[in-house]
Amino acid sequence: MSEPTLVLALRHGQTAYNASQRIQGQLDVGLDDTGRWQAARLGAALADAGLHALHSSDLQRALHTAQAIGAVTGLQVHTHTALRERGFGRLEGLSYTEIEARFPEDALRWRQREPGFGPGGGEPLDAFYARSVDAFARLAAAHPGQTIAVVAHGGVLDCLYRAAAGIGLQAPRTWQLGNAAVNRLLFSEGRFVVVGWDDRGHLEPGAPAPGRLDDA
Repeated sequence: MSEPTLVLALRHGQTAYNASQRIQGQLDVGLDDTGRWQAARLGAALADAGLHALHSSDLQRALHTAQAIGAVTGLQVHTHTALRERGFGRLEGLSYTEIEARFPEDALRWRQREPGFGPGGGEPLDAFYARSVDAFARLAAAHPGQTIAVVAHGGVLDCLYRAAAGIGLQAPRTWQLGNAAVNRLLFSEGRFVVVGWDDRGHLEPGAPAPGRLDDA
C-alpha cells in the first residue's frame, strides 16, 4: 500500500466575470484587483505548507494564482489543459440573466444538471466530470507520501468533491467553492477523501499571518 498524497485543491482568485456572475468556461479571463490580492494571501498562507509540487490549469486566472504560490515557495508551476474549466460553448461570456433570456432550453437543461448535455454545444457534464477527476487522480498518484497544490476552477473542484464524497452529478450543490479557498483531500488506493473544505481564514480582513495549513 502506497503512502497517501495530501492534495491542496485550490480555486483561482476572483475575476471580473466572477464578480458580475458571467460564465467564463474556457475563456481566458485574468484576475481582477481582488483576485490578485487573494492570490497573494493564498501564497503567503501556503509558504510553510511543505509543498512538494505545484500544478495548475493553463488558463491565466489559475496560472497567475499558482504563480503567486510559486513566488513564495520556490516551486515551478506545471500547467495542464486537463484542469481547465468546463467548456460552455455559446454560453461563455454571458450572464445568468442573459442565458435565461436568450437560451432558455439550454438554461433549463443546465440547471437540471443533465449528465450528457453540453450547454451551447459545449462539454457534456459527464465528460467534464471524468476529465476533471482523472486529472486530479493522475497528479495525486504521481506524488505518494507528498503534499501537492493544484490550482483549478470552481466546476473542476465541484467534480472532485462529488467524487470524494460519493455524490451524484445531478444532486444539488450544498458545499462552497470560494475563490482562493483551500480544500484538503487525501488520495490513497485510487480514491479521494475530503479532510477539509473551503478554508478561507487567510482571506479574512485582519487575519493573522497564517501558519501551516496542512496542520489545521
